[in-house]
Amino acid sequence: MKPTVVDHIGIAVKSIDDALAFWQSALGVKCTGVEEVEEQKVKTAFLPIGDTEVELLEATSDESPVAKFIEKKGEGIHHLAIRVENLEAALAELKEKGIRLIDETPRYGAGGAKIAFVHPKSTGGILLEISER
Repeated sequence: MKPTVVDHIGIAVKSIDDALAFWQSALGVKCTGVEEVEEQKVKTAFLPIGDTEVELLEATSDESPVAKFIEKKGEGIHHLAIRVENLEAALAELKEKGIRLIDETPRYGAGGAKIAFVHPKSTGGILLEISER
């Protein structure tokens, strides 16, 4: 497994509209679109900065992992995502190395990406997303 780039940094927010006001007005970063990912009970907005993106995450349900994260920790950095060329091979390699995975098979993510999460207990406390686009 060889990560090719930091794909994005996911930030949990209570309101995408409020967060976009800061990113767009104060920093001049333009949103490339808002998308709802029903499977994950979240609405996302991507803001490209160079070769990576900031992903704003707003829960669409109180049962969403993002809603639970905000309830427990407040708004802030939710996850770091790295991109790989072959997600299935990356997951197999991590599993072989004894790394604890949240997802052993890829699932659908925003922007048409295939994604999987590595458990924070294996990463020093960081929720790590691995993505393939």
